[in-house]
Amino acid sequence: MGFFPSHSVDHLQRYFRIIQEGIAVRQHLDLLRWLQGEVQHYLPHEIMLVAWGDFSSNSIRHDIISPLPGVRTARSEPASLSPLLQAFHNRWVELGRMPCTSSICKPGVGEFDIFRADRAPPCSFGRALHGMRSSLLHGISDKRGHHDCLYVIFSSEDKLDDSTLSAMEILLPYLDTALRRIVPLAQRSYMPSLLAEQPRSEGRGLSEREIEIMDWVKKGKTNAEIGSILCISSYTVKNHLHQIFRKLDVYNRMQAVSKVERSPSHG
Repeated sequence: MGFFPSHSVDHLQRYFRIIQEGIAVRQHLDLLRWLQGEVQHYLPHEIMLVAWGDFSSNSIRHDIISPLPGVRTARSEPASLSPLLQAFHNRWVELGRMPCTSSICKPGVGEFDIFRADRAPPCSFGRALHGMRSSLLHGISDKRGHHDCLYVIFSSEDKLDDSTLSAMEILLPYLDTALRRIVPLAQRSYMPSLLAEQPRSEGRGLSEREIEIMDWVKKGKTNAEIGSILCISSYTVKNHLHQIFRKLDVYNRMQAVSKVERSPSHG
Protein backbone atom coordinates (compact mmCIF):
# COMPACT_ATOMS: atom_id res chain seq x y z
CA MET A 1 0.00 0.00 0.00
CA GLY A 2 2.98 2.34 0.51
CA PHE A 3 3.45 2.63 -3.26
CA PHE A 4 0.16 4.56 -3.68
CA PRO A 5 -0.87 7.98 -2.37
CA SER A 6 -3.71 7.72 0.17
CA HIS A 7 -6.22 9.35 -2.19
CA SER A 8 -5.40 6.76 -4.89
CA VAL A 9 -5.98 3.96 -2.41
CA ASP A 10 -9.35 5.50 -1.52
CA HIS A 11 -10.29 5.59 -5.20
CA LEU A 12 -9.25 1.97 -5.72
CA GLN A 13 -11.24 0.86 -2.70
CA ARG A 14 -14.31 2.79 -3.85
CA TYR A 15 -14.09 1.36 -7.37
CA PHE A 16 -13.74 -2.12 -5.88
CA ARG A 17 -16.88 -1.64 -3.77
CA ILE A 18 -18.81 -0.30 -6.77
CA ILE A 19 -17.79 -3.27 -8.92
CA GLN A 20 -18.68 -5.76 -6.17
CA GLU A 21 -22.13 -4.19 -5.75
CA GLY A 22 -22.63 -4.16 -9.54
CA ILE A 23 -21.88 -7.87 -9.75
CA ALA A 24 -24.63 -8.49 -7.17
CA VAL A 25 -27.35 -6.72 -9.23
CA ARG A 26 -30.18 -9.12 -10.12
CA GLN A 27 -33.33 -6.96 -10.19
CA HIS A 28 -34.34 -3.47 -11.30
CA LEU A 29 -34.52 -2.30 -7.70
CA ASP A 30 -30.94 -3.54 -7.14
CA LEU A 31 -29.88 -1.59 -10.22
CA LEU A 32 -31.53 1.63 -9.04
CA ARG A 33 -29.97 1.36 -5.59
CA TRP A 34 -26.55 0.65 -7.09
CA LEU A 35 -26.70 3.64 -9.44
CA GLN A 36 -27.85 5.94 -6.64
CA GLY A 37 -25.06 4.77 -4.31
CA GLU A 38 -21.32 5.31 -4.63
CA VAL A 39 -21.60 5.31 -8.44
CA GLN A 40 -22.87 8.88 -8.00
CA HIS A 41 -19.39 9.92 -6.82
CA TYR A 42 -18.06 9.29 -10.34
CA LEU A 43 -21.20 9.51 -12.48
CA PRO A 44 -23.47 12.14 -10.89
CA HIS A 45 -26.90 11.87 -12.48
CA GLU A 46 -30.64 11.76 -11.86
CA ILE A 47 -31.64 9.77 -14.96
CA MET A 48 -30.01 6.98 -16.93
CA LEU A 49 -31.45 6.11 -20.34
CA VAL A 50 -30.37 2.80 -21.87
CA ALA A 51 -31.19 1.79 -25.45
CA TRP A 52 -30.26 -1.35 -27.34
CA GLY A 53 -31.07 -3.20 -30.55
CA ASP A 54 -30.71 -2.74 -34.29
CA PHE A 55 -30.56 1.03 -34.77
CA SER A 56 -30.33 0.68 -38.57
CA SER A 57 -33.84 -0.82 -38.71
CA ASN A 58 -35.18 1.21 -35.76
CA SER A 59 -35.78 -2.01 -33.82
CA ILE A 60 -34.82 -0.49 -30.47
CA ARG A 61 -35.74 -1.27 -26.87
CA HIS A 62 -35.07 1.08 -23.97
CA ASP A 63 -35.00 1.27 -20.19
CA ILE A 64 -35.13 4.33 -17.93
CA ILE A 65 -33.57 4.15 -14.45
CA SER A 66 -34.30 7.09 -12.17
CA PRO A 67 -35.43 7.92 -8.62
CA LEU A 68 -37.46 10.88 -9.93
CA PRO A 69 -41.26 10.50 -9.50
CA GLY A 70 -42.98 9.17 -12.62
CA VAL A 71 -39.78 8.84 -14.67
CA ARG A 72 -40.26 5.17 -15.51
CA THR A 73 -39.88 2.87 -18.51
CA ALA A 74 -43.54 1.81 -18.34
CA ARG A 75 -44.67 5.46 -18.54
CA SER A 76 -42.55 6.37 -21.55
CA GLU A 77 -43.70 6.34 -25.17
CA PRO A 78 -41.37 4.24 -27.38
CA ALA A 79 -42.58 6.01 -30.55
CA SER A 80 -41.80 9.49 -29.20
CA LEU A 81 -38.42 8.36 -27.83
CA SER A 82 -37.29 6.76 -31.08
CA PRO A 83 -36.05 9.98 -32.82
CA LEU A 84 -34.07 10.93 -29.71
CA LEU A 85 -32.49 7.47 -29.44
CA GLN A 86 -31.56 7.51 -33.13
CA ALA A 87 -30.01 10.96 -32.74
CA PHE A 88 -27.93 9.80 -29.77
CA HIS A 89 -26.74 6.77 -31.71
CA ASN A 90 -25.82 8.87 -34.76
CA ARG A 91 -23.88 11.28 -32.56
CA TRP A 92 -21.98 8.44 -30.88
CA VAL A 93 -21.06 6.89 -34.24
CA GLU A 94 -19.96 10.29 -35.62
CA LEU A 95 -17.60 10.66 -32.66
CA GLY A 96 -15.95 7.32 -33.42
CA ARG A 97 -17.96 5.50 -30.72
CA MET A 98 -16.20 7.47 -28.01
CA PRO A 99 -17.84 8.94 -24.88
CA CYS A 100 -18.89 12.59 -24.94
CA THR A 101 -20.49 15.13 -22.63
CA SER A 102 -22.88 17.88 -23.69
CA SER A 103 -25.05 20.64 -22.31
CA ILE A 104 -28.80 20.22 -22.46
CA CYS A 105 -29.69 23.37 -24.29
CA LYS A 106 -32.54 25.81 -24.20
CA PRO A 107 -34.32 26.69 -27.48
CA GLY A 108 -31.99 28.43 -29.90
CA VAL A 109 -28.86 27.85 -27.81
CA GLY A 110 -26.28 25.14 -27.41
CA GLU A 111 -23.94 22.62 -28.92
CA PHE A 112 -26.19 19.93 -30.41
CA ASP A 113 -29.87 20.05 -31.34
CA ILE A 114 -30.47 16.56 -29.95
CA PHE A 115 -29.82 17.83 -26.43
CA ARG A 116 -32.26 20.74 -26.62
CA ALA A 117 -34.88 20.56 -23.88
CA ASP A 118 -37.66 21.74 -26.23
CA ARG A 119 -37.08 18.59 -28.34
CA ALA A 120 -37.74 16.29 -25.38
CA PRO A 121 -40.43 13.57 -25.77
CA PRO A 122 -43.93 14.49 -24.48
CA CYS A 123 -43.91 12.19 -21.43
CA SER A 124 -42.73 12.22 -17.79
CA PHE A 125 -39.16 11.48 -18.95
CA GLY A 126 -39.28 14.40 -21.38
CA ARG A 127 -40.61 16.76 -18.73
CA ALA A 128 -37.86 15.68 -16.33
CA LEU A 129 -35.24 16.67 -18.93
CA HIS A 130 -36.22 20.32 -18.42
CA GLY A 131 -34.55 20.13 -15.01
CA MET A 132 -31.33 18.59 -16.37
CA ARG A 133 -28.34 20.67 -17.43
CA SER A 134 -25.80 18.20 -18.84
CA SER A 135 -25.52 14.69 -20.22
CA LEU A 136 -22.95 12.01 -20.97
CA LEU A 137 -23.26 9.55 -23.84
CA HIS A 138 -21.37 6.29 -24.40
CA GLY A 139 -22.10 2.81 -25.70
CA ILE A 140 -20.94 -0.72 -26.38
CA SER A 141 -20.94 -2.53 -29.71
CA ASP A 142 -21.83 -6.22 -29.66
CA LYS A 143 -19.56 -7.75 -32.28
CA ARG A 144 -21.35 -11.11 -32.06
CA GLY A 145 -24.96 -9.94 -32.08
CA HIS A 146 -24.15 -6.94 -34.32
CA HIS A 147 -26.21 -4.67 -32.06
CA ASP A 148 -25.25 -1.57 -30.11
CA CYS A 149 -26.21 -0.60 -26.57
CA LEU A 150 -26.24 3.09 -25.63
CA TYR A 151 -26.00 4.58 -22.14
CA VAL A 152 -26.97 8.22 -21.56
CA ILE A 153 -26.89 9.85 -18.13
CA PHE A 154 -28.61 13.18 -17.42
CA SER A 155 -27.46 15.40 -14.59
CA SER A 156 -28.70 18.60 -12.96
CA GLU A 157 -25.04 19.66 -12.59
CA ASP A 158 -23.82 22.35 -15.00
CA LYS A 159 -21.04 20.36 -16.57
CA LEU A 160 -19.71 16.83 -16.45
CA ASP A 161 -15.90 16.96 -16.71
CA ASP A 162 -13.14 14.74 -18.11
CA SER A 163 -12.97 12.72 -14.90
CA THR A 164 -16.60 11.72 -15.50
CA LEU A 165 -15.71 10.54 -19.02
CA SER A 166 -12.87 8.45 -17.63
CA ALA A 167 -15.14 6.97 -14.96
CA MET A 168 -17.74 6.06 -17.59
CA GLU A 169 -15.14 4.19 -19.64
CA ILE A 170 -14.06 2.24 -16.56
CA LEU A 171 -17.56 1.48 -15.26
CA LEU A 172 -19.38 0.89 -18.56
CA PRO A 173 -18.57 -2.86 -18.81
CA TYR A 174 -20.00 -3.37 -15.30
CA LEU A 175 -23.09 -1.29 -16.14
CA ASP A 176 -23.61 -3.37 -19.25
CA THR A 177 -23.19 -6.66 -17.38
CA ALA A 178 -25.67 -5.57 -14.70
CA LEU A 179 -28.28 -4.57 -17.30
CA ARG A 180 -27.95 -7.89 -19.13
CA ARG A 181 -28.74 -9.82 -15.94
CA ILE A 182 -32.21 -8.35 -15.43
CA VAL A 183 -35.38 -8.81 -17.45
CA PRO A 184 -36.25 -5.68 -19.50
CA LEU A 185 -39.27 -3.79 -18.18
CA ALA A 186 -42.49 -3.99 -20.17
CA GLN A 187 -43.08 -1.12 -22.59
CA ARG A 188 -46.43 0.05 -23.88
CA SER A 189 -45.90 -1.16 -27.42
CA TYR A 190 -44.84 -4.61 -26.16
CA MET A 191 -47.62 -5.04 -23.57
CA PRO A 192 -49.77 -8.14 -24.25
CA SER A 193 -53.33 -7.38 -25.35
CA LEU A 194 -55.11 -9.42 -22.69
CA LEU A 195 -58.16 -7.20 -22.97
CA ALA A 196 -58.66 -8.42 -26.52
CA GLU A 197 -57.91 -12.00 -25.53
CA GLN A 198 -60.78 -12.21 -23.00
CA PRO A 199 -64.28 -12.30 -24.54
CA ARG A 200 -66.34 -9.33 -23.34
CA SER A 201 -69.45 -11.51 -23.07
CA GLU A 202 -67.77 -13.46 -20.28
CA GLY A 203 -67.04 -10.27 -18.31
CA ARG A 204 -63.31 -11.01 -17.99
CA GLY A 205 -61.86 -7.80 -19.42
CA LEU A 206 -58.78 -6.75 -17.46
CA SER A 207 -57.83 -3.14 -16.80
CA GLU A 208 -54.53 -1.75 -18.10
CA ARG A 209 -52.99 -2.02 -14.63
CA GLU A 210 -54.21 -5.65 -14.32
CA ILE A 211 -52.64 -6.38 -17.70
CA GLU A 212 -49.30 -5.02 -16.45
CA ILE A 213 -49.50 -7.08 -13.28
CA MET A 214 -50.36 -10.31 -15.14
CA ASP A 215 -47.43 -9.70 -17.48
CA TRP A 216 -45.07 -9.70 -14.48
CA VAL A 217 -46.86 -12.62 -12.80
CA LYS A 218 -46.19 -14.66 -15.95
CA LYS A 219 -42.49 -13.82 -15.53
CA GLY A 220 -42.50 -15.20 -11.98
CA LYS A 221 -42.26 -11.90 -10.10
CA THR A 222 -43.45 -11.71 -6.47
CA ASN A 223 -45.93 -9.11 -5.23
CA ALA A 224 -43.09 -7.10 -3.69
CA GLU A 225 -41.07 -7.18 -6.92
CA ILE A 226 -44.09 -6.17 -9.01
CA GLY A 227 -44.80 -3.34 -6.57
CA SER A 228 -41.22 -2.05 -6.88
CA ILE A 229 -41.35 -2.20 -10.69
CA LEU A 230 -44.74 -0.44 -10.94
CA CYS A 231 -44.11 1.95 -8.02
CA ILE A 232 -47.08 0.71 -6.00
CA SER A 233 -47.28 -1.17 -2.70
CA SER A 234 -47.30 -4.98 -2.51
CA TYR A 235 -50.69 -4.63 -0.76
CA THR A 236 -52.07 -2.86 -3.84
CA VAL A 237 -50.67 -5.61 -6.07
CA LYS A 238 -52.40 -8.20 -3.86
CA ASN A 239 -55.75 -6.36 -4.22
CA HIS A 240 -55.34 -6.22 -8.01
CA LEU A 241 -54.63 -9.94 -8.08
CA HIS A 242 -57.83 -10.64 -6.13
CA GLN A 243 -59.76 -8.72 -8.79
CA ILE A 244 -57.95 -10.59 -11.58
CA PHE A 245 -58.75 -13.97 -9.96
CA ARG A 246 -62.41 -12.96 -9.70
CA LYS A 247 -62.60 -11.87 -13.34
CA LEU A 248 -60.85 -15.01 -14.59
CA ASP A 249 -62.78 -17.27 -12.15
CA VAL A 250 -59.61 -18.81 -10.72
CA TYR A 251 -58.14 -19.23 -7.23
CA ASN A 252 -54.38 -18.63 -7.59
CA ARG A 253 -51.60 -17.19 -9.76
CA MET A 254 -50.84 -20.46 -11.55
CA GLN A 255 -54.47 -20.90 -12.61
CA ALA A 256 -54.62 -17.26 -13.76
CA VAL A 257 -51.51 -17.62 -15.93
CA SER A 258 -52.82 -20.92 -17.35
CA LYS A 259 -56.21 -19.39 -18.19
CA VAL A 260 -54.64 -16.39 -19.92
CA GLU A 261 -52.36 -18.63 -21.99
CA ARG A 262 -55.29 -20.89 -22.94
CA SER A 263 -57.49 -17.99 -24.06
CA PRO A 264 -59.21 -18.39 -27.49
CA SER A 265 -56.82 -16.05 -29.30
CA HIS A 266 -53.94 -18.43 -28.48
CA GLY A 267 -55.96 -21.16 -30.15
